[in-house]
Amino acid sequence: MRSLHYFVFFLCIIGTIKAQQLTVAGNVTDEQSLPLPGVNIFIKGTTSGTQTDFDGNYTIQASKGDILNFSYVGFTTQDVEVTGKSNIINVEMKVSESQLEEVVVTAYGVQRRSVSLGYAVTSRNRSRRKGKRSKHKLAGKVAGVQISKANGSANTIRIRGAISVLGNKEPLYIVDGVAIKKKDIAKIKAIDPAKIADLKVLKNESASSIYGVRAKHGCIVITTHSGTYDVKNNESYKEIDENRFERVHLAPLSTFSIDVDKASYSNVRRMINNGNKIPTDAVKVEEMINYFNYSYQQPKGEHPFAIDTEYATTPWNADTQLVKIGLKGKEIPQDQIPASNLVFLIDVSGSMGDSNKLPLLKKAFKLLVNQLREKDKVSIVVYAGAAGLVLKPTSGAYKNEINKALQHLEAGGSTAGGEGIELAYKIAKENFIKEGNNRVILATDGDFNVGMSSDKDMKLLIEAKRKSGVFLTCLGFGMGNYKDSKLETLADKGNGNHAYIDTMQEAQRILGKEFGGTLYTIAKDVKIQVEFNPNKVQAYRLIGYENRLLANEDFIDDTKDAGELGSGHTVTALYEIIPVGVKSKYLKKVNTLKYTKPNVGNKYGNELLTVKFRYKKPQGKKSIQMVHVLNTNKNAVATQDFNFAAAVAWFGMKVRKSKFIKNEKLDDIITLAQANKENDDQGYKAEFIRLVNSYDGL
Repeated sequence: MRSLHYFVFFLCIIGTIKAQQLTVAGNVTDEQSLPLPGVNIFIKGTTSGTQTDFDGNYTIQASKGDILNFSYVGFTTQDVEVTGKSNIINVEMKVSESQLEEVVVTAYGVQRRSVSLGYAVTSRNRSRRKGKRSKHKLAGKVAGVQISKANGSANTIRIRGAISVLGNKEPLYIVDGVAIKKKDIAKIKAIDPAKIADLKVLKNESASSIYGVRAKHGCIVITTHSGTYDVKNNESYKEIDENRFERVHLAPLSTFSIDVDKASYSNVRRMINNGNKIPTDAVKVEEMINYFNYSYQQPKGEHPFAIDTEYATTPWNADTQLVKIGLKGKEIPQDQIPASNLVFLIDVSGSMGDSNKLPLLKKAFKLLVNQLREKDKVSIVVYAGAAGLVLKPTSGAYKNEINKALQHLEAGGSTAGGEGIELAYKIAKENFIKEGNNRVILATDGDFNVGMSSDKDMKLLIEAKRKSGVFLTCLGFGMGNYKDSKLETLADKGNGNHAYIDTMQEAQRILGKEFGGTLYTIAKDVKIQVEFNPNKVQAYRLIGYENRLLANEDFIDDTKDAGELGSGHTVTALYEIIPVGVKSKYLKKVNTLKYTKPNVGNKYGNELLTVKFRYKKPQGKKSIQMVHVLNTNKNAVATQDFNFAAAVAWFGMKVRKSKFIKNEKLDDIITLAQANKENDDQGYKAEFIRLVNSYDGL
């Protein structure tokens, strides 16, 4: 009976405790009533806590009598008692008298700056020279850090002072301003000490006040010499299903949109130079081929581009033939390009703080600004947590003013990309120049995380905006969280182009040397349709362009979007074909057709294929068609352009680990490229050969 009394008494106590539990909610702002995201809120004396969201809102489970501690870097910490009279507790935080001169790097990523902390931390500063001599990582180097190692396992790191109260829990790691996820901690424990420039240890409330509840077991803040330690790779690429061989008698037509983008080549170059593993889907063979200029003839007639075709034996497979289809856009002198209405849409979110992002971006855009004319005008829109206009439309004559606005940009906050796009197009439309060059130039790492962020959302938004007559150029920067798939989608659907800028050399090429082609469109919705002669061709395979394939009926449908061709641009497409009578392991047997019989006379006996092109003028709505026939020629000799393009395609397929190449020898690729690299005044082809030499096959 006594046990029953105790049990009832215990239930009453539990019920009383639960009755005191409250869901407390509220909003945290500064003295100007602006919301503060990332404010740390703790129940004093416990490790229970939360953070405010982007709009400054929070919720937390608390009991009557609990003290809520509100802390935020640069503001005075506040304690508020939960009285139970109201479940809503709003807090206005006041700037601290000892406000930090620069914003500290927080777990939600504001800005990478050094900062004077208002409390003691244990620190170990290492010069590059001394760091290289060290044989140990952290053990014995920093007071308060305890390191142990089990048999054959990775180091276990604990912070003294947190162990006795909180147990043996891992601290939070911050490396170059980035909070490290649990799955990546092993990489940090094995970090080369030569790479560490500075290390700080934050304990207990000192860590929690900055980095929130994740740092309740302490925090180790590591700064490397480079400032951009590649802890994780959060880059994303759209899946590519490599084109296969199609039988001509089953699929006589091949239809696709042109692609003038070159982002894949410079991105792959960056990964090879950095020794990174190359994701298969990062390799778009057509963009690698189109990175290089070829000696195609200038157009002479009414059309804005000329056509160049040839074929020869495939260098990686002696049983097949390779067909090259080339386009050369008309070169428009810069002084003849119509007046430009340009809106720079620049991502200044926290993810853009790295040296190869916003700092490189600002230098790159100066190259563009220096080429502006008085009749051109520029506006600058930025976006982070929100979007804003930082430079109203300004004539190209005022280059200092434009460059000054660029120089003042700083990184910090989340990434409201959708809001930025809306504002940029609004500004472009308000300043629209009839018969002019109206364009939004988006510069970002593509990491949208506020508002519209999915590829589908962005696609629908841009498809609606392109009806305004405003074109779109997308420039990608940075590494680690580069979102190639988003930028490709935006450029493709926005009547524009996409480039990846990894160095000032690439910036000079895209925004300097190829300024006109990058920013001025001479033909839009350019489509190609190839019909193969079944008397000559048994099967064909389009190399690359997997993301640009069109339905055959789309070719004559003027409502279907396609690629744009800029002033002076060259576009090259390669088909690998299996001639009639050749046995190939790439062709599987199919049943004989009952109702459809191929019946082609000798009327077209000398023709290998017919290629048709459709395009619209930049402001046009009705397409124009061109037709070109490629005849067989036993005495034809492959040009150097043909051979170099084949070498680039060969290398791209090797990196993609294509199943369609019989010869995978890098030496043979190098030999072919080396013998055919004429007209290389800028050295890009020689650089390609060095790149192939550097490739380790990982």
